[in-house]
Amino acid sequence: MKSFRKELWFELPKRRQLVNITPQVEAALQESSVREGLCLVNAMHITSSVFINDDESGLHHDFEVWLEKLAPEKPHNQYHHNGSEDNADAHLKRTIMGREVVVAITAGRLDLGPWEQIFYGEFDGKRRKRALIKIIGE
Repeated sequence: MKSFRKELWFELPKRRQLVNITPQVEAALQESSVREGLCLVNAMHITSSVFINDDESGLHHDFEVWLEKLAPEKPHNQYHHNGSEDNADAHLKRTIMGREVVVAITAGRLDLGPWEQIFYGEFDGKRRKRALIKIIGE
């Protein structure tokens, strides 16, 4: 069995942002030369997320509105976690959106549904962060 590891690095200019990383994951799969197996993609920071959904701007706006209702950024003093930092809401948003995805690899391709795309979700940006791609298989 082959094993392949690659990191994707981000330094996004906004506090919250969604980035379609499907092309980078597909490129890593080609680089790995795995034809049948599994691909794990996970956020390596507790205020960011990796998830699968549709790449549609209205939906992305709806995520922002929904997440902000569930875990509003302000007022910062509503959270016990906020002391030296102001990112408690980002921790909660990450919990809701998830840490990782696992996608089957079939015939050298990501076995995604018709509208599925892989996203990196940033909830406390403006600093350097990364996501891990781990591919195993034959």
